[in-house]
Amino acid sequence: MKNLLKCFVLIFFIISCGSTSKTTVKNKKNTSEEAVRIANDSLEYEIIIFDIGFNTYLNTIAQPQGYYSLQYLENKNKFYVSKWNIRVQNPYKYNPKIYENIIDYDFSTDYGLEVNYKLFNYFKFVEYKYKEVF
Repeated sequence: MKNLLKCFVLIFFIISCGSTSKTTVKNKKNTSEEAVRIANDSLEYEIIIFDIGFNTYLNTIAQPQGYYSLQYLENKNKFYVSKWNIRVQNPYKYNPKIYENIIDYDFSTDYGLEVNYKLFNYFKFVEYKYKEVF
């Protein structure tokens, strides 16, 4: 009985290790777990969000695209990007597992509504999921 319990725990551990975020990101059929790509190929930039749950948040909790004006989203993103980048540069003060990469957001570039909408909602998602306040 004791050996059976050890075997069960070992199998459970192996299965648990196999279900990392990499496998859920590769599973594009599960819309709640797929990566979200924000890009404009003509401007040669790309953001890929691998945070599990963001796609679900975007499709269920976030206001629909078009709810906010482009100018509103651009202004909010300027604020959020500035705060985000400060937090990335201070890993001892802020969680480096959340704030991993600098966001190179050029305030003079017109990224369009879709990009600004998704970026804005990613910041809202971080506030929602991690209880972070910008």
